[in-house]
Amino acid sequence: MRHKIAFIINPISGTGSKVGIPQLIHQELDASQYIPQILFTDHAKHGRELAQRFAGEDFYAVVAVGGDGTVNEVARSLIHTDTALGIIPVGSGNGLARHLNIPMNVQSAIRQLNNAEKITIDYGLVNENPFFCTCGTGFDAYVSTEFAKGKQRGIMAYLEKIITGYFNYKSMNYELKGDGIDFKSKAFVLTFANASQWGNNAYIAPQASVQDGKLDISVMSNFPMIAIPSLAIELFSKTIDKGFFMTTLRTREVTLYRDAPGPFHFDGEPYEEGTEIHVKIVPDGLKVLTKKRF
Repeated sequence: MRHKIAFIINPISGTGSKVGIPQLIHQELDASQYIPQILFTDHAKHGRELAQRFAGEDFYAVVAVGGDGTVNEVARSLIHTDTALGIIPVGSGNGLARHLNIPMNVQSAIRQLNNAEKITIDYGLVNENPFFCTCGTGFDAYVSTEFAKGKQRGIMAYLEKIITGYFNYKSMNYELKGDGIDFKSKAFVLTFANASQWGNNAYIAPQASVQDGKLDISVMSNFPMIAIPSLAIELFSKTIDKGFFMTTLRTREVTLYRDAPGPFHFDGEPYEEGTEIHVKIVPDGLKVLTKKRF
């Protein structure tokens, strides 16, 4: 039986043109398995609307063609349905796709759909906003906010914001309470992770699993400039959780308290959040397409 599958393409994600992607889909997708429908988004939250429609029409899967923001828009409309999320990663970070071992090459990602299976993963809620990879506050939320303001995209633009942001960002005091946790600290970064990385293979929570029913909370304290090279190595070698400046907590549900409102992000999308922030994991809430295991 051939399955109905939709592709939702965000034309402004990442840096490259998406014009040729429909042709690649028709070229690489197995027509004996799938009946594809391909659409481009043309306004904010359009991906969310389209995915909700396709789920209501019992599509086998909806494939987000974009970055983590696009993935979030599509996935939030598929939670607790039988319609699976697929991903063709063409964004700046692609954190969830990398965690799920989806190829970064467009053709390879399409081909993987021909040999894919549905698995069920967890997702998170931050004050009722769904997230699928990470959410958090501190320096990464500050950088996400500054990055969103700029016109340039890609890893080099993001690195520029990191470098300039280091000298401008001021840490805050935080308190975490709930589910066996009572923790206070001034933190440079505070990340709630469902998946293991921010994106670009920067592993902020190397032990995180999307199928364990738990949040990994990574709290990075202030550090001197001289520590930046070693922290970068730890971040990209999956050892940041063993570092001197990092504390890792694991829980199902927690409330974050801070002194003042400020930047926050879910799946890299920045916004302003208040002083009391509730975060929890929802087990087995989303079906995704991943490479079939033999």
